[in-house]
Amino acid sequence: MQPTDIEDPNFFHQVVDCQWACPAHTNVPEYIRLISQGKYAEAYMENRQSNVFPGILGRTCDRPCEPACRRGRVDGTPVAICRLKRVAADLAGDVTEMLPKSPAQKNGKRVVCIGAGPASLTVANDLLPLGYDVTIYEASRAGGGLMRTNIPAFRLPEEVLDKEVNAIVNMGATVHYSTPVMSLDVLRQANFDAIFIGSGAPRGKDLELEGRTAGTANIHIGIDWLHSVAFGHTEEIGKRVLVIGVGNTAMDCCRTARRLGGKDVKVVARRPKKYFKASPWELDDAEEEEIEILTNHAPTEFVIEQGRLVGMRFDLLEWNEGATKSNVIDSVLIPCDDVILAIGQENAFDWIERDLGLEFTADNMPIVDGKTMQTTLSGVFMGGDAPWGPKNIIWAVAHGHEAAISIDNYCSGKLVTERPADGQNLISQKMGISEWSYHNDYNPSPRQQMNHVELTKRFQELALEVELGYSAEQTAVEVLRCLNCDVQPIFKASSCIECDACIDVCPVQCLTITSGEGTLDDLRSRLSAPSTKPDEPVYISPLLPQTGRVMVQDENICVHCGLCAERCPTAAWDMERFVLQLSYAGAATMKGGQ
Repeated sequence: MQPTDIEDPNFFHQVVDCQWACPAHTNVPEYIRLISQGKYAEAYMENRQSNVFPGILGRTCDRPCEPACRRGRVDGTPVAICRLKRVAADLAGDVTEMLPKSPAQKNGKRVVCIGAGPASLTVANDLLPLGYDVTIYEASRAGGGLMRTNIPAFRLPEEVLDKEVNAIVNMGATVHYSTPVMSLDVLRQANFDAIFIGSGAPRGKDLELEGRTAGTANIHIGIDWLHSVAFGHTEEIGKRVLVIGVGNTAMDCCRTARRLGGKDVKVVARRPKKYFKASPWELDDAEEEEIEILTNHAPTEFVIEQGRLVGMRFDLLEWNEGATKSNVIDSVLIPCDDVILAIGQENAFDWIERDLGLEFTADNMPIVDGKTMQTTLSGVFMGGDAPWGPKNIIWAVAHGHEAAISIDNYCSGKLVTERPADGQNLISQKMGISEWSYHNDYNPSPRQQMNHVELTKRFQELALEVELGYSAEQTAVEVLRCLNCDVQPIFKASSCIECDACIDVCPVQCLTITSGEGTLDDLRSRLSAPSTKPDEPVYISPLLPQTGRVMVQDENICVHCGLCAERCPTAAWDMERFVLQLSYAGAATMKGGQ
């Protein structure tokens, strides 16, 4: 059994579950501590380094960090990481002087981005400070991509979006709004050194059923309809509205319909609620606004009378266990004035000629390397929703960072596959014999509930933001719920006298001294507490000097309380803050690649 290599940044990175789960690897514990100290601008910039859009994502992120949060293993409710991100953004003040700047002397390289969504804007954010000349072509009349056109203003205020989009554009990007790219071949002839395609998945899926053509005036494609609302082209809808689909777009559609005059708004799903794609909090907000969600309804027909849509007919389904097969048990007609289809999005690449060398799959999806974001066409890169279909903004940001590294490599004559080496710092938090520079007491407070505009006022104004953010008191409580998972128990085997004091004091029995012989599975079977998550790492020390056994720490159940370090009579244990040093485009040290 080999001891754990704690000099590998990935070991402790994986232990900080929230940061590991975030596609952009935002340093969550650090910005929460900064908030607790009232350093909102610093917390904002800590966020912005990796996720680029703290104010936007603090309202709209799909929160992959929160299911991973270690606090959820303690009391079942994770820290409100996303909403604390918003606190930092709302209270940061003017951070203009802290933002990256473009140098006066350019490097002579020209990069063009197709689309002004989160992926393209991240590429621009990373390349402009390196001296690149970045040009962006955007089909809409304002930047932000689907952040602007598909996320309603009552969730994401326009001023928040404008502030973070303009922070990047104002670095010196040249943006051509209302300018869709009609030909990749023509763009390639414009002497750009590299091309990034961040055009999203802009085509909503249709539902070709009987009555679709006759009822077209009152049957709307969800993302197109939201786009029309966002730019003021659509200002009303019928009183009875059906929204087909149960993803996050469907939730935005149904809540928007309520604000445009829909009195009886229903969301209709084919499958049971446990299989819905919408985030739980999105469903909660919709139901709070008195939107009925119907399950096990399969649409079969748009019902037309005298040339106008009057309803939809559905088969009522009964599903087997696992909802893989269904039987029709009845049929029902639901009256409506309008139908909004939110059943998915598709990529649209009619403007990419098929004889350029950019290869597509049999499903008409571009072939893109998942790490480098490089297509099969030299000098052309892609990210965000465009190559893989709809995900969340934070995924597009992560793609943008990787694409910027690849573009910088490509333009510098390096191998595109090379990546900057990540690093780490481990900094002792000891201030005294049993004092630490961070708050290590367990706070039993429950997760704080978001304040909302009262229901009776929400529908009076389309752009009225529903979530009001945390109060100062709520923020003060929520930040203390964080377990500081980046402050690591660090063990020095040569100082251990095997007195078992750390094992006795550990509140969760995550420590075991045992033989280092056998396989990892065998070792897990001998731990003090059952090892229930084999995908979570265990720390295995070098051989202990007294008996040749090893100290084992199960990271799945450790709560980083520091009691082991407080109790240890020889200081074999210490609490050290782990800082992952992520590298972005322009980093000098490269690793791997061929």
